[in-house]
Amino acid sequence: MLLCIFTANACMDLPFDPDQCQPGLSVDCVIFGFHENDLKVLLLKLLQGNEWALPGGFVFLDENLDRAAIRVLHERTGLEKIFLQQFHAFGQVERSPVTHAARLVQEHSLHPGLQSWFEQRFITIGYYALVEYSQVEKPQPDYFSETCAWFPVRGLPHLMLDHQAIIERALQTVRFQLKYQPIGLNLLPEKFTMPELQALYETLLDQKLDRRNFQRKMLSYDVLIRTGEFRQGGAHKAPVLYAFDPVNYEQALRNGFRSVW
Repeated sequence: MLLCIFTANACMDLPFDPDQCQPGLSVDCVIFGFHENDLKVLLLKLLQGNEWALPGGFVFLDENLDRAAIRVLHERTGLEKIFLQQFHAFGQVERSPVTHAARLVQEHSLHPGLQSWFEQRFITIGYYALVEYSQVEKPQPDYFSETCAWFPVRGLPHLMLDHQAIIERALQTVRFQLKYQPIGLNLLPEKFTMPELQALYETLLDQKLDRRNFQRKMLSYDVLIRTGEFRQGGAHKAPVLYAFDPVNYEQALRNGFRSVW
């Protein structure tokens, strides 16, 4: 939850003190998780309303942007030390209609004392995060929402403002970056099969990939370790389990692949 320092006169029963936050600036986090060969995104359902929104928040006056995004991410998922990257600033004048705050107040989704704060123009900084779905045991709503839940990116509910466009831009960024950098360390279990890694790439790229070419290319990047273990319990021959080499993976993140995907 976004916690600001209250004063009884300034905040009364407001959920936060706007005077402690940077005017006109917010962060929105597109939190991706991979589950059952499906890419999902974490969303919040607004109080008393039918709209959903990305996890986000305001930036304290003495807080760095990245720190604000990390805080929002931790509050919603409980996770720390995961991949989080800034990808775009959304500053269109029309992104927040002047009637939006009044409607939220009327629907009892927003405290009336915060209407003027929400009526100002906001520029939001988009961050995307890659998390392992199973590690987020119980996503937590914030004080503007009643539910926090996962949705497949192909089956999103009605989203407020430009949050649909923010998700689409985040997905475009991920698809572009995986051509030059490794992906999967924060989306897959510690040990995984090559078909599971390929399913992740196919889901992100929204296209089928040739099995042999995929395996040859992934092994050529030197970011995988063959564990010597096998996935048991299937009807067919037990596939080999792989893990990411953390040192080579981090180096590939910094410097990129030697060849384009």
